[in-house]
Amino acid sequence: MNASNSQAGNARLSAAFGSLAGRAALIPYVTAGDPLVASTPGLMHALVEAGADVIELGVPFSDPMADGPVIQRAGDRAIAAGTSLARVLDFVAEFRRTNTRTPVVLMGYANPIECMGREAFAQRAAQAGVDGVLVVDYTPEESMDFTRMLAEAGLDPIFLLAPTSTEARMRLVARLARGYVYYVSLKGVTGAGHLDTEDVRRHLEVIRRHLDIPVGVGFGIRDARSAQALAACADAVVIGSALIQVIEQASGAQGPQAAIEAAAAWLGDIRQALTEIKQG
Repeated sequence: MNASNSQAGNARLSAAFGSLAGRAALIPYVTAGDPLVASTPGLMHALVEAGADVIELGVPFSDPMADGPVIQRAGDRAIAAGTSLARVLDFVAEFRRTNTRTPVVLMGYANPIECMGREAFAQRAAQAGVDGVLVVDYTPEESMDFTRMLAEAGLDPIFLLAPTSTEARMRLVARLARGYVYYVSLKGVTGAGHLDTEDVRRHLEVIRRHLDIPVGVGFGIRDARSAQALAACADAVVIGSALIQVIEQASGAQGPQAAIEAAAAWLGDIRQALTEIKQG
């Protein structure tokens, strides 16, 4: 294991993972500003009530390189409704008025951050109540300064690892990452492909030789069964496309409030499945 990433990270993220008592953390991903701009804080609260341990809040971007069609559509809807990075930080600040416990991780792309300015972003994100930041196209090799800015602001830098990651890349991520690492279980974009849990298990064994922070697994988790299968070997289960698809379908048929209720009900079933794995 790499000792450097055992240093104290963000307090909320550390507390969240420390309170699980053997259960895998449940981390839903939703796109900020979808299904309705004004509904984002309410959706976040509903997901917490349904059992979310951490919330990954996607910052919509016009040219996402890792998002499949479901999340792309959500991002397009959010951008059309006027959702910007500054607005996303406002959502987090509003959420923090009544929830000071649940960690919030922003996940997105470099362009909006560069437009705001990296140091300004780090300060504003910390002030809003963000706990961690995952930028898909900031590679660890090019993120030394940004990682320092996040750390100085009390934010955890979170990085991706993939089936193609070399052990040299794992060692580099081990030096920089805090909070948790996001393992992409499939080659390709979000929501695509067939999930091979045995392959994931083998890769996690290698990753854990180099990192001593939690490893969450995402991409390809579509239901309670696949979540349970991964919860047996991962520290966290990250669910995005399947949840956003529930929101999209319910919103189109019944409206934003119905979409929030449907999302919470669906996520509650996933949380129950993870609890059963712990109890078993």
